[in-house]
Amino acid sequence: MQQRTLGRQGLTVSEIGYGAMGTAVGYGPSDDTASITAIRRAHELGVTHFDTAEMYGWGEGEKLLGHALAPIRDEVTIATKFGLTPTFAPNSRPEHIREVVDNSLRNLNIDVIDVLYQHGPDPSVPIEDVVGVMKEFVDAGKVKYLGLSNTDSDAIRRAHAVHPISVLQHEYSIFAHDSEQFFPVLEELGIGLVAYSPLARGFLSGAVKSREHYDAGDFRQMIPWWAPENFDQNLSIVHELTKIAESMDVTLSQLALAWLLAKKDYIVPIPGSRSPERVAQNIAAADIGLTAADLARIDEIAPDGAIGGRGM
Repeated sequence: MQQRTLGRQGLTVSEIGYGAMGTAVGYGPSDDTASITAIRRAHELGVTHFDTAEMYGWGEGEKLLGHALAPIRDEVTIATKFGLTPTFAPNSRPEHIREVVDNSLRNLNIDVIDVLYQHGPDPSVPIEDVVGVMKEFVDAGKVKYLGLSNTDSDAIRRAHAVHPISVLQHEYSIFAHDSEQFFPVLEELGIGLVAYSPLARGFLSGAVKSREHYDAGDFRQMIPWWAPENFDQNLSIVHELTKIAESMDVTLSQLALAWLLAKKDYIVPIPGSRSPERVAQNIAAADIGLTAADLARIDEIAPDGAIGGRGM
């Protein structure tokens, strides 16, 4: 697999990464054995960047990922995030950051975190103070690169002035175009973009179902794309995109990932799956080249993304 450079500080990763949230939370029952197999299969097929967070099972997701990657730790980069409480309230107080990062190192069973993100802004703590604490871990050799997630352009600039930010993580897919507002500042400062939910939380997986098919705790119960007043319209978008995919003899999910890879050379999508077969299918998207005409056709179908906000 080809590599992409994120930021100007030396972070280089596979052009498709692996997002591990679904191994611990959010998308129905999980199976640790299957998840570990899927993670290791991703690495076998060339994935070198793996993403998790304290919030994914409150440590359980980190433990699972650390276990899965232990035999190949020196061949991969591992990213994790801090900044939320179990009620999803923000908490980036300095003492909390220090506690969470130390816990993450133990949970992952590693000596150094390759990429440390603030999971989201905390209005009560200036971003300069947050990055100042993150920098402490860089100086101590416990973290290599810094990132921000779910933030805004002003915070990116202010953070970068304290310590170089290598990567922004933000939701980006054919269904969610919010990330495009960041392109100018990312290019000015030389920051990479890690695109989470690149398959629109499953809407672009080729196997989307309406809300009644998901259990009460599934994140998709809260996302407006699945709301009854939006679902059919969004399903129509999927049908049109599927026609393009079929004309190219690829799957819908592969088309969606190839679209992201074609947008900018500093974008790395991180699809997640607990199925080794699905992982292999996703990774094969790296071999698909989309033309300007292909991109234009896709943008005609979903010029502003999906109907209804992304919600989370």
